[in-house]
Formats: sequence, C-alpha cells, structure tokens
Amino acid sequence: MQNKKMIFSGVQPTGCVTLGNYIGALKNWVKLQKEYQCIYSVVDMHSITVRQNPDELRERCRQFLALYIACGIDPKESILFFQSHVSAHAELSWILNCHTYIGELSRMTQFKDKSAKHEDNINAGLFTYPVLMASDILLYQTDLVPVGVDQKQHLELARDIAIRFNHLYGDTFTVPEGYIPPVGARVMSLQDPTSKMSKSDPNPNGYIWLLDAPEVITKKIKRAVTDSDGEIAYREGKDGINNLLSIYGAIVGKKPEEAVLEFEGQGYGILKTRVAEAVCEELRPIQEKYKEISADPSFLDSISKNGAEKAAEIAEKTLRLVQDKVGFMPR
Repeated sequence: MQNKKMIFSGVQPTGCVTLGNYIGALKNWVKLQKEYQCIYSVVDMHSITVRQNPDELRERCRQFLALYIACGIDPKESILFFQSHVSAHAELSWILNCHTYIGELSRMTQFKDKSAKHEDNINAGLFTYPVLMASDILLYQTDLVPVGVDQKQHLELARDIAIRFNHLYGDTFTVPEGYIPPVGARVMSLQDPTSKMSKSDPNPNGYIWLLDAPEVITKKIKRAVTDSDGEIAYREGKDGINNLLSIYGAIVGKKPEEAVLEFEGQGYGILKTRVAEAVCEELRPIQEKYKEISADPSFLDSISKNGAEKAAEIAEKTLRLVQDKVGFMPR
C-alpha cells in the first residue's frame, strides 16, 4: 500500500450525483483504486460557500457516500470520509491562505461564475475556496488528482502553492499532477450540449440523476437536444450528437469515434434508444446496491468514522510538518 502513488478527489454534496459525475469521476475512481492508494472525500466544507439547508446537507452527505460505495468504491481498498470530520483541512487552509496571492484568486473563473449567480452572498469563503481545495490535495501528499477540464485551473493553483511553499521552506509538499480520463471526461447537458451536465441545473431534463427510474432516464434521453441534419457523426458543430456518443462510448468502453460506427445509416431515434438502454443497464446494479446500503445507517456511520480516522492519521503528519516549517510552537 505504501508503495502506491496517492490519489485524492472529492465531490461537493450539492444537488445530486449525476451521470456526468459518474462518467467523469466515480467510474474512473473505481478503476484507480486497484492501482493507487485512493482517498475520496465528500467535501461538505466546500458546499457552504452557497447557503445550504442544514438538514438537507446532512442527508445529501449520506446519500453521496452511499452512492460512492454503490458505484464500486470499496472502503477496504480506498479511504472514504466527510471532509469536515478531518480538521487538518481547515488548519492547513489558513496557512496556505497566507501563501496565496489575491491576484491568483481573482483570476479563478469559478469565483466569477458563482459570484454572478449568487450576488447576494459573495463571501470570503467563495473567494478562498481554491485554497481549501489545495489543502485537500496537499494534505495527503497527493501524486495524482482526477479532475475535469473545468477544475484544471484550481489544480494549477494547488501546484503553484506547493512549489512556492517548497521554495520558501524546503521540500514539504508533493507537487500533484492532473489525471484526466481519455473517454467521457466531460458529459454535457442533455438540453444545452454546449454546457457541462450539472447537478445544480434548474432544468431536471438537462441531467440524469443516478437514482432516476429507467422510464425517467429514457424520457430525458429521448428529449435530448440534437440537430436537424439527421446524420450520426462525431465532429465539430454536432454538440448534441457528440454528447450522446460520448455517453454511450464511456459506458460501453469505446471512444466516441469508434462508437459512431455502430450507428452508421441509423436515425437519431435509434441512437437515443441505444444510449438510454446502455445508461439504464449501467445504473441498475448501482441503484440496487444503493437501496441496500441506505437501509443500514450504522454501516455508513462506520465507514465514515473509520475513513476519517485513517485520513486524519495521514493528514496530521503533513500538518505538523507544515506547522514546524512556518515556525509554530510544537504541541
């Protein structure tokens, strides 16, 4: 285990876990846990940059953890925990805040996007969110971070902070690299295929929830936006068809360019039917496992408690090293 490279990743417990989260993150997390030492977190601290209903947030945290496991993440292979249960995340974040420049944070596109959406709550946490993300990663001496293309900017900041800190204080942090899966890394909205499928999309027809019933999944895919030329091809300008081919390819294990060959001479109706069938079949065992896990709250409690203890043991080593480097008194 100690000879394996370290991977850290997390998902905010906001909205719901979508097919995009599954294809772009969870499906790959399952594969990675065999080859790497993996730490996967429900990053609940990040979620409160936007106002949350406390009861709903707690329920979503449990739901996300259950779905992690239902998707195939094995608590015996990987460390699973709630971010807020390991205080080192917040402690390191403060130290790294003091080593991050205002100009760097001002350039973060997600801050600009979220500020525009939540003009009544542009808080300091929203601004320094990328530093907490850097802390999440650097605490575990992470080698690889599975990221979507929209998170590359945050990873670059984490790398810059690590390099800066190492330059000032000597070798302290592993400088992480990004891992972007070659297939299905970015699933787009079914209703606006120029935008990423989002769990916070106000239009439920734009995304597929992992717990959607088969008939709901089929209906959403049948309603997916395509185009008017009727040709099933994977190329620029065919955003809706490209998205459906990407989803299908990611599930059956083919590149979109390969998947398109299965539909030569077929119409959009056939494509949508085949995509819907593939998605429903992929999610069926996940939904069954989720129901089983959710029926045993004590199981989830034990997983999160054990995971937090294991994560804290690793995180504390890094935190104590950092505290010593910056001159804090030993405890």
